[in-house]
Amino acid sequence: YTLEGGEWKIAHHHSSMMPEAQLAASSGAPAPIPDAEVRSLFSLWNNALATLDPDEVAKRYSKAPCLLPTVSDVPRTDYDSIKAYFVDFLKKEPQGTILESYVTSGPDWCMDDGIYEFTMGATGDKVKARYSFVYTNEDGEWKIAHHHSSQMPEEVVAKASLPESAFA
Repeated sequence: YTLEGGEWKIAHHHSSMMPEAQLAASSGAPAPIPDAEVRSLFSLWNNALATLDPDEVAKRYSKAPCLLPTVSDVPRTDYDSIKAYFVDFLKKEPQGTILESYVTSGPDWCMDDGIYEFTMGATGDKVKARYSFVYTNEDGEWKIAHHHSSQMPEEVVAKASLPESAFA
């Protein structure tokens, strides 16, 4: 700034683009995946569920996965244990719908978390749960590196607050 005629004036101003975008472009690193594309990754997994083939579902997970499923206390951290989980789960004929989605992403990873609801084709039951999917780009394909699903706390609290006579 310089004082000119009793007023402060800008003597020099510099403006430039933030370096992160330029560094990513010059390094050859891929740009972050668009939010809509992240959300579409769920349909790949959901379509695998529709096949009712646990092998197809397990193939959606990365080489080093972690599945923390809704209806099992056992963390699943390899292909065989994930496939084993879906052998039983797929008997319910689940199909999911995302109700709320919150996306975060970087150049070779992305995360979609929120609330989804499953309709169990075998019974017509509906199950609402919180979810998180962390995807990683593995050999040019988006795979699930981490998947956590848990029952909505409102349902757990509501059941816990019922009188004992309700369970008789």
